[in-house]
Amino acid sequence: MTVERVANPAFAFGENWARFLTSLSDEQIEYATRSVSTLVGRDLQGKVFLDIGSGSGLFSLAARKLGARVHSFDYDSRSVACTQELRQRFFPGDDTWTVDQGSVLDEQYLATLGQYDVVYSWGVLHHTGNMWVAIANAAALVRPGGIFVIGIYNFRVGRRGTATWAKLKRWYCSAPRWQRVAWESAYVAWKVASMAAVGRNPVSAIREGPRPRGMSWRRDVTDWLGGYPYEAATPGELLEFMRRRFNFALVRQNVNCDLGVSEFVFESP
Repeated sequence: MTVERVANPAFAFGENWARFLTSLSDEQIEYATRSVSTLVGRDLQGKVFLDIGSGSGLFSLAARKLGARVHSFDYDSRSVACTQELRQRFFPGDDTWTVDQGSVLDEQYLATLGQYDVVYSWGVLHHTGNMWVAIANAAALVRPGGIFVIGIYNFRVGRRGTATWAKLKRWYCSAPRWQRVAWESAYVAWKVASMAAVGRNPVSAIREGPRPRGMSWRRDVTDWLGGYPYEAATPGELLEFMRRRFNFALVRQNVNCDLGVSEFVFESP
């Protein structure tokens, strides 16, 4: 889950993932493995799996543990290093898991990849600065009968909607460090107060352990506030695009009704 820096300013996703890996636990790996298995919805043993925007490498690791042959790539060099670190840590010398630095917007690079049984890109393509081209390029890598798994931010209108957050994220990535720290502290305080207001114990909520996507609560805050470039789509827009452009069939969807990531699984005809 990381990003292509095709706009300036842009968030250093790889730095955030590097900090995340210092505390990666077996429980987080187990959560991630279950997440991949549930979303894909089919046996990965012997399948070829492409992870676009591999980030920490956690979900590439999950696919490899499920028996897939994995190719991971990311635009961000620090994220590539994180993925390579996980491969070395858990599958040293394994020639069925390869890691590259590359861009989903680079058609020359994509032409070297071929097609895959599973193309997986969760929380990535909306950070490229050219979301619809990125989605189309990724979908073209799915072989006939294969599946395309993506997570895309849900579009919302209004003062607290997508346009407002795009401005805030751009400001965050341009701001000096002290202003970023102040904004993070204010956001955390607001989240804690919101939990308390509805009767949730903030300490328990934050310490409840690994989240299904693997990232800790604190690292998730930084990822959300800084995640720029930033685009979003409604489920209807995405479904229509995939039907019209590729004639892909929707297999399952988990729609986020706020600003978070909606998950979609499509099957290629």
